[in-house]
Amino acid sequence: MSKINDRKKDIGEFKVQPDDNMIICRCEEITKGEIRKAVHDGMFTIPEVRRFLRTGMGLCQGQTCEKLVKGIIARELGIPALELGPAVSRAPMRPIEMKILGNEREGGK
Repeated sequence: MSKINDRKKDIGEFKVQPDDNMIICRCEEITKGEIRKAVHDGMFTIPEVRRFLRTGMGLCQGQTCEKLVKGIIARELGIPALELGPAVSRAPMRPIEMKILGNEREGGK
């Protein structure tokens, strides 16, 4: 059974590393140490870490940090990165006022 599914398995004590203050997710300013700590607090998947820390939810949508985050999680769990699977990507959305949509329709006639 993989460590992802076996949450009772002890992955060891969280120990601060010299490079824990290195920024991994530039958009959300998340450090390596924050990601490592989240894993030790029980977040064993990319979606869990993403929801908790917002890694990969900034302007780049994980284009610059997804592989780094995945590698950090895998190393902390002691598993191959491929075992984590891909993160779910979604297109960035912004709310639009209905009057803007209405103006586009009227202008197109």
